[in-house]
Amino acid sequence: MSARVLVVDDDDAFRYATVKMLADAGFEAVEAPDYRQALEILDEKKQLDLLLMDIVIPGVNGFALTRMARMRHRGLKVVYVSAFDVPTDEAIGPVLRKPVDSDVLLAEVRKALASNA
Repeated sequence: MSARVLVVDDDDAFRYATVKMLADAGFEAVEAPDYRQALEILDEKKQLDLLLMDIVIPGVNGFALTRMARMRHRGLKVVYVSAFDVPTDEAIGPVLRKPVDSDVLLAEVRKALASNA
């Protein structure tokens, strides 16, 4: 069974391209443009293996949403992205700076999924 990845990003173009790239690589990718839709997906009780989280989204920061996600899905792996230079001391996974090369992003997703952390 392929890994299921939730992509949370308010940048429609980035989110669309990332979901397509993940699907082309064999992952099941679901998407949310904001924290409300992300919480709906997180509450579905379906398998979720990795959260690809934009740090700066309207309403709640990516670190807070990550904490909420990990309360619902223990051991959820996380890869962060951001177009902004933000403090990353709360990050529990790699932080990639946008624009990020798709090969780099895919490699970080695979590495996070393979880790036991």
